[in-house]
Amino acid sequence: MSAHGEQRAKFHAMTEGTPDDWLKIASASVEFNRQLPERVLSHLKLLEGDCGGFAVDRLEHSLQAATLAHRDGMGEEYVVCALLHDIGDILASANHAELGATILKPFVSEENWWMLQHHGIFQGYYFFHYLGLDRNMREQFRGHPCFERTAAFCARHDQNAFDPDYDSMPLDAFVPMVHRVMARPKRSIYLRSDGTTPIAQAAE
Repeated sequence: MSAHGEQRAKFHAMTEGTPDDWLKIASASVEFNRQLPERVLSHLKLLEGDCGGFAVDRLEHSLQAATLAHRDGMGEEYVVCALLHDIGDILASANHAELGATILKPFVSEENWWMLQHHGIFQGYYFFHYLGLDRNMREQFRGHPCFERTAAFCARHDQNAFDPDYDSMPLDAFVPMVHRVMARPKRSIYLRSDGTTPIAQAAE
């Protein structure tokens, strides 16, 4: 038992682990995993105040993108993707799209994951040529089943989400959506083939 009342495994190397050790680890993991949406939202808030030269800061852009998607009648999972699509800007400035996609990959459909993973290239259609880059870089994916979905996301819910006068919904409106979407992973190396979570079951 730790000084904080937490039961901890006794091994110092995994080769020494016992079923009892892993039950303790599993029990601790349940609560830690349950708090994931709040950790993600806390990180999203770090985008506040950083405009990066744009007319609005990165948090407002995220809220605006999610609001546009919501008001456009898109599903909740898609709206959460819109909210978190640029969360990688803080830690992955050179490949932000991939970080957001990685965070949400266990919880969203293959189509929404692909959209997140590639939206940076598709968004480039609107500005790459001003930077000496190829605005048609997205054409390498022409014919992919998710091409039009990703192009539409950028056109309808991303490139147009920089309006300082837009009445974006507050972050609190999206918090329950994030919790629902991230409540349980759909795919993970920690899921059994039947979709159950052994870590959670072991702790019950």
